[in-house]
Amino acid sequence: MPDPKARLAIALDYPDAQQALKLVDTLGHTCQWFKIGMELYYAAGNTIVRELRDRGFDVFLDLKLHDIPNTVAGAVRSATQAGAGLLTIHASGGSAMMAAAAEAARAPGGPRLLAVTVLTSMDAAQLTGTGITVSPADQVLRLAKLATQSGIDGFVCSAEEVAAVRAATGPDTLLVIPGIRPAGAALGDQKRIATPAQAIAAGASMLVVGRPITQAPDPAAAARAILDEIAKAEAPLKK
Repeated sequence: MPDPKARLAIALDYPDAQQALKLVDTLGHTCQWFKIGMELYYAAGNTIVRELRDRGFDVFLDLKLHDIPNTVAGAVRSATQAGAGLLTIHASGGSAMMAAAAEAARAPGGPRLLAVTVLTSMDAAQLTGTGITVSPADQVLRLAKLATQSGIDGFVCSAEEVAAVRAATGPDTLLVIPGIRPAGAALGDQKRIATPAQAIAAGASMLVVGRPITQAPDPAAAARAILDEIAKAEAPLKK
């Protein structure tokens, strides 16, 4: 059975490295993966990635790259040099962009690439507002198939779509699920959410959790509770 630590990434949604590393110190080695998003990366750059790597952690660099193919390929090479283990790109950037990113990631030490399909903060009404008239679930599957054909390793999608994406892309595809909220937690700005157990049962490979851990009175205890829930959800799947 996989170590639950390999299936949980803590979102370091902070404006500077000092606050982020304070939380890392609080958690100790309760967790193995940390997600660095745009807010922290634009403030601290590759320095924070290297700092976490030097401390023995794995880094999920969530930059949602979306640009012309050459620019995105260059960004993937920079992430490789920093030591990121996972890196996100936008599937809506198209097949040429994703193929260029995949080629750049094949370099030694390159990150596994995750295609972002439809943001979990978007519901059907917001998607329609962008000119896309299909449901979020249909758009997720459309982009997942395009990304698979372009050589991408996995996807970021909500728990509502994870079972369908798993069925469409196979058992080895890495599916990373944000919008995770333990029972009773505040929803925040997320629209399409699930509990840790629901997401694992649906076929998630890794869960991303931010505020339910980072804003908890005892972040380490909150992380351990989610890891326990992951382990319990995994057990029936292995029978």
